[in-house]
Amino acid sequence: MTKPTAGEQQNLLSMPPEEYMNAHQSDFFLRLLRHERQELLEHIDYLKTQLQRNEQQGDEADKAIREEELRFLFRQIDRESRLLPKIDAAVQRIHQGEYGYCRETGDPIGLARLLLRPTAELSIDAKIKQERVEAQYRK
Repeated sequence: MTKPTAGEQQNLLSMPPEEYMNAHQSDFFLRLLRHERQELLEHIDYLKTQLQRNEQQGDEADKAIREEELRFLFRQIDRESRLLPKIDAAVQRIHQGEYGYCRETGDPIGLARLLLRPTAELSIDAKIKQERVEAQYRK
């Protein structure tokens, strides 16, 4: 799956608002999400190969550095692995015709936001509201 080009992105942004999430835009985001998913899987595989490097030689400082590298790799694999279901859910929303619309309000999320975060499920206003509520519960 090839990544959509910058020209396609510009074309997308130049479309009138009444054409929001038309077939062309849905196809663009489907290709973008599939490309990101493939890149993510490849990067996770690369990180796993880095985990399997066997570097037992060296002094205590070398071993401590390797342990820190391993902790970093585990965190990165965990973070990236948690993104896969979000991408899959976004692809499913495209197939269901729900992609690009806020799950809270039903309003358009907006092309600019989706280009920055293709897995977004909330509009900016709904996300701000959610973060305020979460901040209140943390206090």
